[in-house]
Amino acid sequence: MIIESLLDTDLYKLTMMQVVAHRFPFVDVEYAFKCRSRGVDLRPFQQQIEAEIDALCALRFSAEELAFLRTIYYLNPRFIDSLERLTLPREAVQLFEEEGQLAIRVAGNWFQTILFEVPLLAIVNEVYFRTRSAQIPTGGQERLDAKLDRLAAVTTEPFKIIEFGTRRRYSRFWQRHVLQQFLERAPQFVIGTSNVALAKQFQLKVYGTMAHEYLQACQAMAPLHEFQKFALQAWADEYRGSLGIALSDVVGMDAFLRDFDRYFAMLFEGCRHDSGDPFVWGDKLIAHYQGLGIDPMTKAAVFSDGLTIDRCFELHAYFRNRIRVQFGVGTHLTNDWDEPALQIVMKMTRCQGQPVAKLSDSPGKTMCRSENFIRYLREVFSVPEVE
Repeated sequence: MIIESLLDTDLYKLTMMQVVAHRFPFVDVEYAFKCRSRGVDLRPFQQQIEAEIDALCALRFSAEELAFLRTIYYLNPRFIDSLERLTLPREAVQLFEEEGQLAIRVAGNWFQTILFEVPLLAIVNEVYFRTRSAQIPTGGQERLDAKLDRLAAVTTEPFKIIEFGTRRRYSRFWQRHVLQQFLERAPQFVIGTSNVALAKQFQLKVYGTMAHEYLQACQAMAPLHEFQKFALQAWADEYRGSLGIALSDVVGMDAFLRDFDRYFAMLFEGCRHDSGDPFVWGDKLIAHYQGLGIDPMTKAAVFSDGLTIDRCFELHAYFRNRIRVQFGVGTHLTNDWDEPALQIVMKMTRCQGQPVAKLSDSPGKTMCRSENFIRYLREVFSVPEVE
């Protein structure tokens, strides 16, 4: 059984789930899975994936797990009470063939389906790699040792790493092993993890705020030109100053900054980067704060787009005295083997029957079933198509 606990997920699923429970309890959504790795056919693994989904949907939060969630001060006790009887609805998930590829669709009430994304991606990864493990040379431990040796040799101020690797991990065991190795051999670099179960196990701080789906859903629940402000305000109303890292790339950084006025810039602790050139993004964010009369060193820039340890060193050297930086490192830690990691995603595609989308600052990441909506979204926010 790949997923043994509903806590084996990223914190931002639970933090978004609380907002949904309190503010959008009757909203219906759809998610779609996509494998971006060329030449990978997941259809032969459908039966195994289905069996793992069956097991996932039989899980419930234990009393011990709920007690741990109650130690996280910004999670509302009544929200946690609502999780006591929660099971994930198996009928909400469909696997089928589409255009010669395995397709996965999740549809239903947002509160009831929001927890599917992360474990589904983890299941697909682990089923795929365990089936192929006999064909894959080791390499993982050697690469991990090289990363840790490099970090152990650092004598200057360490940068701050958050382990972000659940969705694309090689396996549950390997993610736990990697985190344990970092805590034993380079603890000065690790400030926490996004995985709630691992935070509980290792007594670490757990990190996460909002994901793209939260802002995408708000495209269907507010006038389109105001959806970012609507999403940020609803978040601030829910958490009252906690969890103040805003996601900046749902319609691109430039469009985000036009909405991220002094009110929101003062209210939120910082922003997270997840697409486009991180150096350009960071320079824009710093200039934006300075233009608003805000000292950037009082704010945070969280980088989380395909990071490697080398890229962390580069970004830290460039930004360290200009803005507070943190790094959410995922696949490079938890799925760095001789065989390339799968490039798989699950994105919200509809909310309340309407198409929703992310206009990425990186080419190839935009995912929506309606080309008309994509064109309209680009027009509203003056976002050119990324070449």
